[in-house]
Amino acid sequence: MDDARVKALLEKFGTLRIAVFGDLFLDKYLEIDPALEEISIETGKPAHQIVGKRTQPGAAGTVCNNLAALGVGRVGVISIIGDDGEGYELKKALRARRIEPLLIESAERFTPTYTKPMSRQPGGEVELERQDTKNRRLLLKTLEGEIIAKLKELAPDFDAIIVADQVEERDCGVITSRVREVLAELPERCPNTLFYADSRVRIGEFSNVIVKPNRFECVKAMREDPPAEPPSDLARQCARELMERTGRTVFLTLDKEGICPTTPETQDVLPCPPVDGPIDIVGAGDSVSAGIVSALCAGATPNQAAVIGNLVASVTIRQLGTTGQASPEQVMEAWNKHKALYASA
Repeated sequence: MDDARVKALLEKFGTLRIAVFGDLFLDKYLEIDPALEEISIETGKPAHQIVGKRTQPGAAGTVCNNLAALGVGRVGVISIIGDDGEGYELKKALRARRIEPLLIESAERFTPTYTKPMSRQPGGEVELERQDTKNRRLLLKTLEGEIIAKLKELAPDFDAIIVADQVEERDCGVITSRVREVLAELPERCPNTLFYADSRVRIGEFSNVIVKPNRFECVKAMREDPPAEPPSDLARQCARELMERTGRTVFLTLDKEGICPTTPETQDVLPCPPVDGPIDIVGAGDSVSAGIVSALCAGATPNQAAVIGNLVASVTIRQLGTTGQASPEQVMEAWNKHKALYASA
């Protein structure tokens, strides 16, 4: 892999059409000034004073944010949200980032929201206890049918569909058991669309799609009694088994060690670039997914896509207190700094 190859891949991002399908959240940051704290007359407890607010798309939206920052030509998100104020804020935040909201809105659902109180301190913001709004009831069959129909209709319009399976409660989010069955069928129906899945707790239940587990998710999917800290050799063995089960490439992430694309022919570990100073890994996996899928759609090999994923993450984890993003220029800068790591990719 050389300068010209990296540049060619990044330049092609602008021609791509990529949609993220799955659990879409609103990330709502509430900026609190401790100096203005009051005592509630009614309760006698502190009343924190909010002096600023910022919102951004989260969960599936984080992947979308990264795709948009990388310059992908068309970015869409396919999901179900509530017919509520948080849904209005979420759509506004999507459009501000040139992300196309391909959504079903329902009064029967909440718009999932992570509310994050941020206390202003001399050294910077400190996140206080988060408040989560999630759907804890099973997804209605009518809504399940609607989202499946929408996915089938839209999938051929995109070069890739990235599946974001964020909700841990089974069948309470967008990615239900039935939806996974449909996803397994779509690659044959849409041969020109790449399908890629990331899942917090059910990565082993996908088939016929590329998957990106970390070491813990991968070993848990393939072993009944996984160790608390699975070693890399065990994770790589489980990645090979998972590849045989899914029938597709497995992009195994090994935290600081790097990314290990597992195919029938190769299983190389592409190392992470060294990063100095404080880091924030929130959203790092989503930025990796955006980089990998964009690169694959641009014609990269699995190893080359892993390199792009590593470079993107090396940029985003340096952005503290937020889910970071990387531009093509920043990725190229990271490549120029770390290219010696990847000469054979």
